[in-house]
Amino acid sequence: MTLTVRVIAPDKTVWDAPAEEVILPSTTGQLGILSGHAPLLTALDAGVMRVREGKGWQAIALQGGFAEVDQNEVTILVNGAERGDTIDKEEARATFAEAQARLAKAEQSDDKQERYQATQAFKRSRARLQAAGEIVQI
Repeated sequence: MTLTVRVIAPDKTVWDAPAEEVILPSTTGQLGILSGHAPLLTALDAGVMRVREGKGWQAIALQGGFAEVDQNEVTILVNGAERGDTIDKEEARATFAEAQARLAKAEQSDDKQERYQATQAFKRSRARLQAAGEIVQI
């Protein structure tokens, strides 16, 4: 038995296909979904979602949102998403380096809003780089 998986961003449907397994970046940690999973609604953090089709895995960078699991259907509503196989690695590396520098600077600041925004930008850029297939050392 398979799962029906849909990843929907405001501007497009990023994924709409059957899958054997899904690993989600929930706000409380990684969450694995197989067929027959109990109904669930969870918040998602910026991170990499992995989808297993047969023997292969696909990576999708998620920019936060929600996931609902019900009767072997996984519906993921996110602020933004990008399939790993469509991400330009060089651009993702550059964006990640900029986000690291911004976060390092923000951590020295007393401005809580700047620290929060820098942390979110770092998480988003790290997710994109990881989804593109890069190993990220922190």
